[in-house]
Amino acid sequence: MTQRIALVTGAARGIGLAATRLFLDSGHRVAMIDIDGAELARAARDLSPGADDNSVLPVVCDVSDLDQVAAMADQVRDTFGRVDALVNNAGVADFRPLGQTDFQIWRTVMATNLDGVFLTSQAVIPLMGRGGAIVNIASISGLRASTLRVAYGTSKAAVIQLTRQQAVELGERGIRVNCVAPGPVDTKLALAVHSPQIRAAYHDAIPLNRYGSEREIAEVIAFLCSDRASYVTAQVVAADGGFEATGVGLPALRQDEPT
Repeated sequence: MTQRIALVTGAARGIGLAATRLFLDSGHRVAMIDIDGAELARAARDLSPGADDNSVLPVVCDVSDLDQVAAMADQVRDTFGRVDALVNNAGVADFRPLGQTDFQIWRTVMATNLDGVFLTSQAVIPLMGRGGAIVNIASISGLRASTLRVAYGTSKAAVIQLTRQQAVELGERGIRVNCVAPGPVDTKLALAVHSPQIRAAYHDAIPLNRYGSEREIAEVIAFLCSDRASYVTAQVVAADGGFEATGVGLPALRQDEPT
């Protein structure tokens, strides 16, 4: 059987790196795409330490730049010949009030989080032939509004709609398109910006009472890219510990809950 090829953006760290590891574990070869060349090189070296190991292809690319994305797709085609699974994971976060979100900040967030998904998909779809899977990474912030997320949340909501548009158009080619919307995840960024008070509030609001792990989100991605999800398309999976389902007053109810 021909070895399958996965392409993961934002692959140098976090969820993208966790997804890359799962693809490699399942026998895929992986094109690792990231804007951070130094971090990407370190990650790729750790995953394929042998000189003859061609299981990963690290490509430095800004997914918001049309020319860079086109060059990246050409390099992947020349190296691997095709793509079976595309994970649009690259993204940036900016949390500030509406009045402090100037247009340049808005455009920076939209350029990576939304334009990047559009440009990468458009460049990679021709490499998928008639079949394959795309998973776009949105966020729980695209499903429910929250403070300080006017640009980030809007970009992720747009990714969810873009996923549905892609799924409807590409279904006849046998390409499935789904979306994963992670809730709070224990990443280095979250640990850096979430104070103990914020973490406690999240724990109270999440039915599972904890943050998710990068590996847990990657498992959902891997499933949606696999043949086990062969009849699943145009869906949004909130991998959030039940966060989207919770309502006002849940923490107080828990405090009064009998033990």
